[in-house]
Amino acid sequence: MKDIDVINQYTGEKWYYTDIVKEHFFHPRNLLWERPKDENEYDAHGMVGSPACGDMMEMWMKIDPATARVQDLKWKTFGCASAIAATSMFSVMVTENGGLPIDEALKVRPQDVMKRLGGLPNRKIHCSVLADKAFQKTANDYFRKIGQYDKIIVEGARVIDARLNITDKDIEEAVLEGAQNLEDVQKKLKVGIGSPEIITEVEQLVRFYKDKYYG
Repeated sequence: MKDIDVINQYTGEKWYYTDIVKEHFFHPRNLLWERPKDENEYDAHGMVGSPACGDMMEMWMKIDPATARVQDLKWKTFGCASAIAATSMFSVMVTENGGLPIDEALKVRPQDVMKRLGGLPNRKIHCSVLADKAFQKTANDYFRKIGQYDKIIVEGARVIDARLNITDKDIEEAVLEGAQNLEDVQKKLKVGIGSPEIITEVEQLVRFYKDKYYG
């Protein structure tokens, strides 16, 4: 039986981390403890989250101009153990073996990272998307600098429940926090209660985000 690594003080839930997760947490690859002294040596930069909120991820990337492959990817975070391990593994996956072409690197999904890590506790899966979101922001910065504006992807929030001002991002966060169906999401957000005309769209979004992160 594996040793218990964390016991949630509020729920008593037991979390186990794989040896690979522990290795990347205690010895993170490509981590920067401080911002680069000369950020101009990198081709792109991106940041998601806020230090004030606890979860923050910042990335710096170098691209080989001849091959458009990711030469280097450095990162800095205030995230938890799962976020650190997931981002460490992500940085390895996009730079190993000469680096992935940036278009291929953008296809690396959070579940691909979790597979290489041997899994994460269910309640910590949302931590693995920090790297995914930060890399998209960094890639957008690169595409903007080289004038490839058609490749920039911006995920904006869209209001789904106008009565409660609940957006698609709120539903995404609920799924990442463990909601598996409409009933679970409604327990967290009350979305659609009193607005039956939006239930079908909410259910579609729940399925979409479940497939995106757990499929």
